[in-house]
Amino acid sequence: MWKNYLKIAFRNIRKNKLFSFLNIAGLSIGMAVCILIMLFVNYERNFDSIHTKNIYRLDEVQNWEGMVAPQKVALSMYPMGPTLLDEFPEIDNYTRITQNGEMRLLHEEKQVVLATTLSADDSFFALFDFQILAGDPENALTEPYSIVLTTSSSEKIFGNEPALGKVLPVANQDSTFFTVTGIMADIPDNSHLQFEGLVSLNTYAGPQAMGNWGGNWLTTYLELSEGADIEAMESKFPAFLVSHMGEEGAGGYELFLQPLSEVHAGSTDITHDYINYQKFDGAYTRIFFYIALIVLFIAGINFVNLSSAKSISRAMEIGVRKASGASKTQLYLQFIGESIVISLMAMLLAAVFVFLALPLLNQFSQRQLEFPLFTNPLFFGFMLLGAVMVGILSGLYPALYLSSFNPVNVLKGSPVSGKRKADFRNVLVVVQFSCAIFLIISTLFASRQVRFMQEKDLGFSHEQVITIPFGQRYTERYETLKQALLGSSQVQDVTASGQRLGNNLHQTGITFHGSGPAVNLATSQVVVDPNFLDVYEIELIAGRNFNDTEADNGNTYLINESLAKELILKDGEGRDIESLIGSQFGFSGMDSAGRIVGVVKDFNFNSLHHKIETLTIFNQRNWGFEELSVKISGDNVPEALAQIESIWNTQTPEREFEYQFLDDHFTELYRADQTVNTIVGMLTGLSILISCLGLFGLVSFTLEQRVKEIGIRKVLGASVTTVVAILSKDFIKLVLVAIVLAVPVSWYVVNQWIQDFAYRIDIEWWLFAVSGLVAILIALATVSSQAFKAAIRNPVDSLKSE
Repeated sequence: MWKNYLKIAFRNIRKNKLFSFLNIAGLSIGMAVCILIMLFVNYERNFDSIHTKNIYRLDEVQNWEGMVAPQKVALSMYPMGPTLLDEFPEIDNYTRITQNGEMRLLHEEKQVVLATTLSADDSFFALFDFQILAGDPENALTEPYSIVLTTSSSEKIFGNEPALGKVLPVANQDSTFFTVTGIMADIPDNSHLQFEGLVSLNTYAGPQAMGNWGGNWLTTYLELSEGADIEAMESKFPAFLVSHMGEEGAGGYELFLQPLSEVHAGSTDITHDYINYQKFDGAYTRIFFYIALIVLFIAGINFVNLSSAKSISRAMEIGVRKASGASKTQLYLQFIGESIVISLMAMLLAAVFVFLALPLLNQFSQRQLEFPLFTNPLFFGFMLLGAVMVGILSGLYPALYLSSFNPVNVLKGSPVSGKRKADFRNVLVVVQFSCAIFLIISTLFASRQVRFMQEKDLGFSHEQVITIPFGQRYTERYETLKQALLGSSQVQDVTASGQRLGNNLHQTGITFHGSGPAVNLATSQVVVDPNFLDVYEIELIAGRNFNDTEADNGNTYLINESLAKELILKDGEGRDIESLIGSQFGFSGMDSAGRIVGVVKDFNFNSLHHKIETLTIFNQRNWGFEELSVKISGDNVPEALAQIESIWNTQTPEREFEYQFLDDHFTELYRADQTVNTIVGMLTGLSILISCLGLFGLVSFTLEQRVKEIGIRKVLGASVTTVVAILSKDFIKLVLVAIVLAVPVSWYVVNQWIQDFAYRIDIEWWLFAVSGLVAILIALATVSSQAFKAAIRNPVDSLKSE
């Protein structure tokens, strides 16, 4: 029996080539999309899944006076880890981590750069389940100047030589040597902790750091006992802070615990999150998941619609089978079986699509997704089961419909497709296009929001600016390097700063002496070279810029508009911005006799996900600079880069030349948003394609049923345009209904989404109109192409059998 069913299934597929192609193509695209998105979702949801212990990250909420809004940060204080372990029985262990940046090591007179290194407590490997291949994990980070290398970094330095116990000098630091105390397996791509070398934290922080309450410069992870009550622990944190920092010191801080499983995807509202590789918004992962289901749902609707429509041509077959004694259950199983066969064929084609599309997805998502079709039997089993389930669900209604035909009516030649069945197909078309229109609207708004952030005037010039990592230990060479660079024909100007614009700038406390009592506030701060405003074309609205004199060094400050307004508000004397010039101002606790010399117009020194914070800009060269900013003419970029590299190699031969265009840095800030926009756009295009395939098939079937009607109309004098309009109007009505249903849902979803952006586009009505018009034009093109073919046929061909 089953063999017979298979023969009939393949016979029908060959007989109805167009409908079979549309069904298989639509289902395969839907399945391929679903597989690709599930691979992405699985990758994201399995971040840090190799770690088995109950680990939480300790984060802070900083809410000092002068801040626009409370700020969550992924930082904590050095004494917190050991003190919490002593005072909270729910905590079993802790480790602290901080970022070192790159490290340059020497081996046999060869300099090797480890691009990313971290420092950690000796308990690091007790918390995290990274695999140690050589060395003692308990003691690998116990002694100062110990370093654990990954397999790849060990091979980069030593080749195939044994590395354990080797001593590595640090380039340009004659008295600094690190001993290799461990070799660990390379870190999985989906780990938020990524590094090439791990250094013992006590190399840089001694016992005296235990008194450094208030200094936030590292990240603390806590291992909690199973069943620990997180809410109860967090409720005791305020008292903990007061006991160690006093009422006043603890006033600006709150502590909260974040599960390790949420660090990667649940930290979009957490700033200063420096150790979080491929940080991504988990909400986007859910969006992808839902959209993938929508696309698969649209493909399933295609199958149901086409199968039920085409069922009329099989009415006689069903009547004969029923008259020969076939039961409804047997017919039901036959048609479900045919549906499963088509679904399995679609799955094979979908697998080919996935293999072809995966490299592209990896490229723009910057992930290393794999399609383990042949390497993971469990995955293959799930795919097979998924194909069967899709076949059953998609074929459920057609099978019930086909098996319900009355054999007597069918064999008498009575019609089997009434208005009720056609209405059901129309409902499916409306649902299908409602989903597609929803995705079109979402794509348009997402694209506009991303473009808005990329094109918005940030308040400073970032075009043709090259940023070069510098490092504080090279600060004494800065003036010499600057003058050499300014001698290049392609360089317009050079400046330096402690941090890069577009990053989370460090926070600090300031004291302002106005007309009343001293005002203490917290602001973002950045140390700069005196010509920083000139290079970045930041507008000065009051006072003056820094003078490049020793008198200005460390004694003068620029503030932004937001801080100026906050100082005026706190001072309470109704002053204007001009009156702040010359006021005594300085960092809290430094007994500074500094003065405010200028106020700059507000500019977006952070990403547009955040409002502009208060900002202090100061010129204190002995603090050192971390980065150079070189503005080039842009006439000949390759020549400019070549000249800059040549000068760099002459002035700092021991350090490799690295650079990044500031424009590219800001592009990176919005990469996650751009990724979402691209993926949603591609899914929208595929959903439209699937919908058009279904509509194409449905129109073809309808025209088959109305071929004689078309012939009669033409004989009676109807023009081709009239016939096309008559045939198209019913389908366009369905699309209009879909627009009416999709618009309010889309408005609600888009409105919720853009609330996550501090600077966002307006929800404009014309975008909904454009989306609807696009849907109508696509549907009209699909329908009219088939209607036109039918309208230009010779009516004699359709009427000659009468």
